Amino acid sequence: MLGHSFTFCDQQLVAMPSGALWLPAGRVLTVSDLHLGKPDRILRAGGALIPPYDIAETLGRLSLDIATTNPLVVICLGDSFDDLTAAGSLSENERLSLLGLQAGRRWVWIEGNHDPGPVDLGGSHLSEYRAAGLVWRHIATSPEKGEISGHYHPKYALAGQSRPAFLYDNQRVILPAYGAYTGGMHAGRAPLAQLMGPEARVVLTGPKALVVPLRR
Repeated sequence: MLGHSFTFCDQQLVAMPSGALWLPAGRVLTVSDLHLGKPDRILRAGGALIPPYDIAETLGRLSLDIATTNPLVVICLGDSFDDLTAAGSLSENERLSLLGLQAGRRWVWIEGNHDPGPVDLGGSHLSEYRAAGLVWRHIATSPEKGEISGHYHPKYALAGQSRPAFLYDNQRVILPAYGAYTGGMHAGRAPLAQLMGPEARVVLTGPKALVVPLRR
């Protein structure tokens, strides 16, 4: 899998090179900030035309991660769609592809700031999800230990190359954006640097997950 395995709140987690988080106990796969339909939303807002390949690329990568891990539960950790109109504008093939990924497993849509309402695409829609002493929510807001979140799209530069990255410390894990057309926020600057403890680590995505200390 070439991921980075680490212990978090008595659970073994794997930060995968793709940007997905794997919890072997319970077979839970988590992805965050897919932002499906971003080109559609930008075009509706009067912005530039962007090639509409984000959905196929993002779902293709998710399909590979699901095939690798065979999860019982998939958690989409908020901002799965760039807005609710984009969620309702998927093509029939895109809908069938997404429904196929859901088959035979529990699928959880966590509400995000871009997609606060339920979507008619299978699965369940929750504000947060709890299991194994951990809590999944879109934005890191809680002082409680065991929080897994997304929202900030952390990135980090190593050897002059910036990559989407996980952040983790003793209290929380923040996932990178999984979507193909997403930007990012430098993990060593506010507000991300302020959220993480002094022992925080960065896991850069790419061909192989690379772990380094978080330098502010």
